[in-house]
Order: sequence, then structure tokens, then C-alpha cells
Amino acid sequence: MCALALAHQGIPVVVCESGRALARDLRAGTFHPPTLELMAPYGITERMLEVGIRVRHWQIRDRRGEFVAQFDLGLLAEDTPYPYRLHLEQHRLTPIQLDLMRRTEADVRFDHAVTGVEQRGDRALVHVEAAGEPDTIEASWVIGADGGRSSVRKALGIEFEGFTWPEQFLVASTTHDFARYGFALNAYIADPVEWIALFKMPNSGPPGLWRAVFPVPDQAEDIVLAPDNVEDKLQRFVARSVPYEVRYKSTYRVHQRVCKAFRSGRALLAGDAAHINNPIGAFGLNSGIHDAISLAEKLGKVCRGEADESLLDVYARQRRTVAIEQVDKMSIRNKRMLEEHDPNVQRERLTELVAIASNPERARRHMLETSMIASLRQAAQTQ
Repeated sequence: MCALALAHQGIPVVVCESGRALARDLRAGTFHPPTLELMAPYGITERMLEVGIRVRHWQIRDRRGEFVAQFDLGLLAEDTPYPYRLHLEQHRLTPIQLDLMRRTEADVRFDHAVTGVEQRGDRALVHVEAAGEPDTIEASWVIGADGGRSSVRKALGIEFEGFTWPEQFLVASTTHDFARYGFALNAYIADPVEWIALFKMPNSGPPGLWRAVFPVPDQAEDIVLAPDNVEDKLQRFVARSVPYEVRYKSTYRVHQRVCKAFRSGRALLAGDAAHINNPIGAFGLNSGIHDAISLAEKLGKVCRGEADESLLDVYARQRRTVAIEQVDKMSIRNKRMLEEHDPNVQRERLTELVAIASNPERARRHMLETSMIASLRQAAQTQ
């Protein structure tokens, strides 16, 4: 996203991707309203809307169905042209971005793994292993948007502060339609033993798939992904007389970390390379895109001589503040609310959420925060 935004400004950019092709694993898939707004000028949002699922309502509820707080994003119609969440698998977004990038002068290089970064005055050297052979790319600026294990961040020696959650997450995608039980197309189900996050995803087209996320113990992947274990998780969620058809399943570890610095000289960090969080609330991919577009706008001005390099420090302060005060705090709060072990505390919190959802003005304020509109407004005020 950052490369595409820079290329649109006529700035020469080289993208180094370690893989031989775009990844197709189960990653994020929920896009908040301001993210759709930010991507629209590049032609991305229009193409996503052709295949994605528009989700106007989302829920927080308990497993018994006693508490159901349903939020209507239509209440944000005066705040955004996209008053809904859009569900689309990340591996269907990246081909759109790549196609649009190839219509620019951007140089996209697959099978190019970054092995090191050096800074020399007004230049930076990026060392890569290209198809098994060492090479070096010289550039004015380096952007590390290379994920939680970022080679750029490690080369810069920037501390990745935070912690790792003790459990893993299991993701299972099934053809079974959970809407028939009253679940919204995006629902978070609180439970002191086993909470669940539920999403309807478009897959290759109607009727789509339902993606369920469960917390699981720290066990070997073959144990967690064993058919009997996955079936047991789904049956304990919604019992059926026949087995579930599971199309995809995977596990991943979850971290809460924010870099100590988003800039080091001529190198900058964005997305998961700069901050990672648990997925409850769908803040990770969205905040990464917000990083990318904010950075591209500011770096473009610096490259054209319209602004001093200090503008990049504004980027670092703005996005790090959002990562700490909004993304990190909200995602931790959401997870702890879903897994609250004290039934009285959980009842109190769910009762309050039902009250918020039932009051249009309170619900609108809540959704300005959870949709990340508030975080972008906060960032704009940080200098």
C-alpha cells in the first residue's frame, strides 16, 4: 500500500518481497470505514466492493444468547461514505494492489529477502538475497513493512516492546451458515472458558464461508489441527447432528508489541513491523494501511522538497501514539472482556454494552472508536 501510494506521486520505489508469489494463507479480512476511504483514491476500494461482503451490523454476545449487543454502523452515515465493515480475505486484496502497482513505475521484486540495512549519510543500502544470490539496493529511504519478524527492524536494532499471549488461536472456516442462529456477519462471543470470534467471508463467491476463531492451549500444531479437535470446537459452539465441513484451518500465535521508535535516520517502520496486536476488533491490518498512507503522504512531501525531514518524525509520533493509546489498548480490552472469568464482572460489562448499543448517540460514539475513525482524528491532532 505504501509503495503504491508513493508510486502514484511519481516517486521511484522498489518493493522487495521474500516470497516467490503473493501469500494466500488465512490472514486478516475485515476493513473498517476509514480504511476504505483511504484506499478509494487509488482505485482499490471500488474493486474490493465488487467481491467483498458489506457488514452493517456486528455483535458482542455471550454463548447462551442472554446478552446481545448489536451495533448498527449505519449510524456513521454522516461520518463516512462507507458506513459498514467490508469483509474480504487479505489474499484477495493484495492481487488488486499488485495489479494497480504494475500500472505505475514501481519495481516489484519477488524472491528478494532482505538480509541487512546500512545507512550512509544521505543514502541507505539494503542487502538482499535475490533468488539465492546476494545483492545490494541503494535508496534514499527504506521502509520496513515486512511483518512481525521484520528484518529491517532487527537490522536497525529497534526494541519491540510488549508481550506474547500464552495461548494460540485456531482459525477454522466452514460452509455451515451461522446466520440461522441469529449471529450477525461479524460477532464476538464472550465466554470465560472459550470465547469465539465469528466472521462471514466471501471466499470465491456466494454463499461464502464462516470463519471461527478459538483460543487453544499451547500445543503442537498437529494436535490443534487434528480433525477431531476442530470438530469438537465447532460442535461445542453450535451442536449439529452431522459433522461440519471445514474448508480451511490454521493456527497462529498472538502478540501485543509496539516498537520503541518508528524512525531511525533514513529508515522507517510501518504495519506489523512497527506494532502487532491480537485480532479482536480487526485493528492490525487496518492500522497498518493507515500507517502506510500517512507515511507515503509525508515522505512524498520530503522527497519533493516541500517539507523538512522532521515531517517524518511527525509520522512516527502520530502513528506510535495511535498504536499505543488506541490499537494496543482497545485490542487488549476487547480480548479481556471476551475471556473475563468472573461471571458477575462479565454480566456487568455485557449489560453496559447492550445499553450502549440501544442508545443511538452512545452507540455512534462507541463505533467512532471501534471503527478507527476516532484514532485517525486523534493522529491528525498529534504534532
